[in-house]
Amino acid sequence: MGSRTRDLPPQAGPAGFIRELRYHEAARQWIGLLLMPLYALLSAPRPALLVPGAVLAVAGMLVRLYASGYIMKNQELATVGPYSLVRHPLYTGNLLMLAGFTLASGQWWAALVSVLFWWFYYPTAIEYEDRKLRRIFGERCEAWQRATPAVLPSRLLPQRGGQWSLRTSMSRNAEPLVVVYSVVWLAWIYWRL
Repeated sequence: MGSRTRDLPPQAGPAGFIRELRYHEAARQWIGLLLMPLYALLSAPRPALLVPGAVLAVAGMLVRLYASGYIMKNQELATVGPYSLVRHPLYTGNLLMLAGFTLASGQWWAALVSVLFWWFYYPTAIEYEDRKLRRIFGERCEAWQRATPAVLPSRLLPQRGGQWSLRTSMSRNAEPLVVVYSVVWLAWIYWRL
């Protein structure tokens, strides 16, 4: 049993294996990173899809960059800036990037792969993160979770407070490197036009 499922009732057999795979953070992250070159290398871009896809992907990169500069994972409960809009703004950024690369690729099958990837990994990732934060931060976290949607914001203006930090973004998440990596693959799709 993995560390992310330790608090859950034991589950054996194929169902237990699938549950462990769904909660496996490294698999989710690596597959997400590998979908970009997959979509780029197999792309058949069309201008009508590339432009909105690129806009969504860049918006996702910016959301992730914005969110990663606020988070002090497991040390402070981030509730301001992007965390006042959604509980998981990094996942919001991932969703935008996934949708963007899917559109930009121009491939119908990319939509199916993206939906299956999101459905398989993200509900369990959200459940685990929410459960972990409640355990660490208690009642304050529970109140914030009740008032804040998980991934899709209900408003667009964040609550002020806190301070964004490039150092935090880089040291905690290497987010600027992820942005560069993502831009390279998005440019690859553009060059295939």
